[in-house]
Amino acid sequence: MTSTLSLAEALAAGPVVLDGGMSNQLESAGYDLSDELWSARLLAEQPEAVTEAHLAYFRAGADVAITASYQATFEGFAKRGISHDRAAELMALSVESAREAARRAGVARPLWVAASAGPYGAMLADGSEYRGRYGLSVDELERFHRPRLEVLAAARPDALALETVPDADEAAALLRAVRGLGVPAWLTYSVAGDRTRAAQPLEEAFALAAEADEVIAVGVNCCAPQDVEAAAATAARVTGKPVVVYPNSGETWDAEARAWAGRSTFTTGQVKGWQQAGARLIGGCCRVGPDGIAGIAGALGAA
Repeated sequence: MTSTLSLAEALAAGPVVLDGGMSNQLESAGYDLSDELWSARLLAEQPEAVTEAHLAYFRAGADVAITASYQATFEGFAKRGISHDRAAELMALSVESAREAARRAGVARPLWVAASAGPYGAMLADGSEYRGRYGLSVDELERFHRPRLEVLAAARPDALALETVPDADEAAALLRAVRGLGVPAWLTYSVAGDRTRAAQPLEEAFALAAEADEVIAVGVNCCAPQDVEAAAATAARVTGKPVVVYPNSGETWDAEARAWAGRSTFTTGQVKGWQQAGARLIGGCCRVGPDGIAGIAGALGAA
């Protein structure tokens, strides 16, 4: 069921379970995502597949669904000949698809929807979301992000997920871009060790969000599981806000081959350590599927 309790109120009350990777769930269902639009392409072509993916995570124990809009941008859709108005409809559909899954889930616990806004590098589809430093100013990045955030906010999600941010400059742009939208947000960096992917110290990167009233949680996502605990502790100490963490499986994305390499290092035995470090909103990112989310829910006593 959808909730009358806000996500911020839920985070104040206890741990909340996030979903897992959208792309791997769609691929496991047999959908081809070898496209620059990635899972966003299915919003146009097979939206029911997106709803079913969300439903699998709700049934596995997730309390929050992150929409399939990570790679949904006006510029990215335009490359595929999709008009501005149709692109806006598809972004709004990403929120409605998750809402529909919440309606179908048939569970008694509260469920929420977070609208994903990926970094500028996701639109480039060349792996630069794992590097940052695009050569754009904060003002230019704000102008890129604001229109899509306005559309996503107008679809009334419970939160905006400003996620996989590789660069503190882009975080500054996103924090500007969400002002006045009337929808709370969380901010998560993609990190390597104790630094952003653009090599900025996490203390400085997290500090940007400390005074942002719109931001209800701060943390990391799509990073190696072993980087989570220290980053969560830093985020909690620097911001005083609830911490959100959802690492990938520990495998490495090869942008040229458009494939994952290496082995998974994700285990649900790590979850309690993340919680003790300050994490309240916990899930998985790429290559963490419904079984992993069920394990997280069980570890948090939420199943």
